Amino acid sequence: MLLSTKGDYGVRAMIDLAKHEGEGPVQRAEIARRREIPEAYLDHLLAQLRRDGFIRSTRGPAGGHQLAKPATEICLLHLLESLEGSLAPMQCLENDEAICGQDWVWQEIYDNMRAKLLAVSLADLAQHEREHERERAAATRYVI
Repeated sequence: MLLSTKGDYGVRAMIDLAKHEGEGPVQRAEIARRREIPEAYLDHLLAQLRRDGFIRSTRGPAGGHQLAKPATEICLLHLLESLEGSLAPMQCLENDEAICGQDWVWQEIYDNMRAKLLAVSLADLAQHEREHERERAAATRYVI
């Protein structure tokens, strides 16, 4: 599976919102700056994420975006399916009419991938990123 720019940027934006969960709405410009996502592109992603029920948006000076439900309840599988559409590696896995002789092996791979993505929450991704940031910060502090 090759993640598109849309999927990559969408997951980045959602991790940003998860890391600021409970702090109130996060402004689009902040997300774009921290995640290095063009604001115009981010606008489209945020609109889609809002339509699909992942985020809530508030207008006005104190407005912004926040998760519609806790990060622990948002799995990576559903987020990626929203952003990318089907994650099936072969079309025959989604169409019972299609014939492909190797479908059993691809089905097993697809099932394993879906199970893993279902088990990973947005909170897991945010926590992993926090840990990585701490490790990186600790590695840059050294005494000679």
